[in-house]
Amino acid sequence: MKIEHWQLKQRQAEPLDVKILMSKERIKQWYNHWDGEVYVAFSGGLDSTVLLHMVRSIYPDVPAVFNNTGVEFPEIVKFVRGTENVVWGRPRKRFHRVVHEYGYPVVSKRIAQYVHEVQHSRGETATKRLRLTGIKTDGTYTALGRISKKWLFLCDAPFGVSDRCCFWLKKDPSKRIEKEYGRGILGIRADESKQREQNYLMHKCNAYDFKRPRSWPLAFWMHQDIWDYIHLHNIPYSPIYDMGYSSTGCFPCMFGVHMEDYPNRFQRMYDTHPKLWVYCMNKLGIQQVLDYIGIESKP
Repeated sequence: MKIEHWQLKQRQAEPLDVKILMSKERIKQWYNHWDGEVYVAFSGGLDSTVLLHMVRSIYPDVPAVFNNTGVEFPEIVKFVRGTENVVWGRPRKRFHRVVHEYGYPVVSKRIAQYVHEVQHSRGETATKRLRLTGIKTDGTYTALGRISKKWLFLCDAPFGVSDRCCFWLKKDPSKRIEKEYGRGILGIRADESKQREQNYLMHKCNAYDFKRPRSWPLAFWMHQDIWDYIHLHNIPYSPIYDMGYSSTGCFPCMFGVHMEDYPNRFQRMYDTHPKLWVYCMNKLGIQQVLDYIGIESKP
């Protein structure tokens, strides 16, 4: 049953000890529903580190699964290697191949998908009209179906734009992992994006009715709750977070970089990981993309 926005805000305002009890209850429900055939999706980031600790405080033998995309920060990879009972998954296509075949991940998943559809449309299709104007086949208008005016120029970019890297580097390996290890428990919070907030409001923490059921027991937590839990239990975490990074993921990803304050992720990478920066800019061709959308890559 759907919950209201005020209920989410109420849960987000609860003290940490209450949130811990609520999350553990959801973990138990998920574990029992699938007769223990579950795993923790472990990225090596802060949220999944807290989630793994919490799950194993109840069920010590639950495996963790790390999708090694090939474009993870070395500090993340080293941290994951030092964690017990971790299964490593690997994508069938690497990042450089995905961007070559489909295009670069820029702005957001939604905008990247829409731009890709326009770039690869054959003639004046209904989909192309929708993405460019927001006009549906029945003549009605939807702002969510179109590319915002700010990013329309990406349709004429001298490079491809796409959201497909998330599928090939994360979703596709996860599907194969589920066949062997069961249903995933993910360290995802509703406050991370509007889309995740809407998903939580519609399906709550444990979504049994999804085509691929999923559990988000930390969905109503805030970023500060994660740090408070880490300090409360003295949990080791990846040193990448002591280098100025507030979140980690695939280091060449450009989703959301236009919204970052100085220094952005690539300006920081220039100082902390100069070899990775050169690889991104020159080998992967990211410099041309950042230049085109007006993002600085150096401090």
